Amino acid sequence: MDTVALAVTDGMLHFELSVAYEVFGAEQSDATDPLYRVAVCGPGPVRFGRFRLEPDGGLDRLPYADTVIVPGWADVDVDPPAGLVDAVRAAHEAGARVASLCTGAFVLAAAGLLDGRRATTHWAHSEVLAARYPRVEVDPDVLYVDNGSVLTSAGKAAAMDLCLHLVRLDHGSAIANRVARTLVVPPHRAGGQAQFVTAPVPSRDDHPLGDLLPWAVERLDQALTVEDLARRANMSSRNLGRHFRSATGTTPLRWLLTQRIRRAQELLESTGDSIDAIAAATGMGTATTLRRHFNRTIGVPPDAYRRTFRSARSGARQQRHGS
Repeated sequence: MDTVALAVTDGMLHFELSVAYEVFGAEQSDATDPLYRVAVCGPGPVRFGRFRLEPDGGLDRLPYADTVIVPGWADVDVDPPAGLVDAVRAAHEAGARVASLCTGAFVLAAAGLLDGRRATTHWAHSEVLAARYPRVEVDPDVLYVDNGSVLTSAGKAAAMDLCLHLVRLDHGSAIANRVARTLVVPPHRAGGQAQFVTAPVPSRDDHPLGDLLPWAVERLDQALTVEDLARRANMSSRNLGRHFRSATGTTPLRWLLTQRIRRAQELLESTGDSIDAIAAATGMGTATTLRRHFNRTIGVPPDAYRRTFRSARSGARQQRHGS
């Protein structure tokens, strides 16, 4: 089980810390073991706004973690504590994967981990980050940036995107999507990254799509049409379109395609099934159709995605465990 250390000191933002703790500390009811061992590390009792937190251990524990998460830094005009900066740098030198959430990028930059690397942070502070650390290539137009052993996210909700991305790298799309469903996060979010998580089922039992979405997800191997969905929901196609746009932010057909691609990703990651078999299992019909939609959406053919995912996942684990 990998260890995730959340690095905390006075002057950090509690929202990003809570996001990371919820994602990596999530309990999976159908899992025999937790996904991660989570430790909150700080120099002592710390204060986040009106909240007081007792860490599990000191910052000297960071180098022993597989992944270190640095939450948002509240006041970017104030230098982060030298003890925190040194501990984050030591963790990276020891082989830990280090990720910042929102303005936590200022801590990584102070530690020199972003020099010569592309990075992002909250858009409101991107110009400050670029001016203060000219060796960092700041990109304010993405949700997160993955440099392998160093990752950065944009503000607030993008912290969730990055945390789920890390779960996806470690455990695959199926587990990451399960965590996303538990937390009821938004579906695919634009921002320059092809991120697919299961669209959340509306939480209200009486929502018009409350039964339809899981029903459709269970039948992705079938050639579902808008009329099929409308008939199942007992409404007109036009009315269905309005409800879909409100609940998922997209059209019924686009939502279906997203779910088919997401399922294809899961099968490519977790099975050795042929592309023809995966095309049938995802309702794409033929390997040619799957390859066309997959390449257009993800940016690489299914075969290349499978090789790249398995290679990247294996390499990341070998790097973190020294094997």
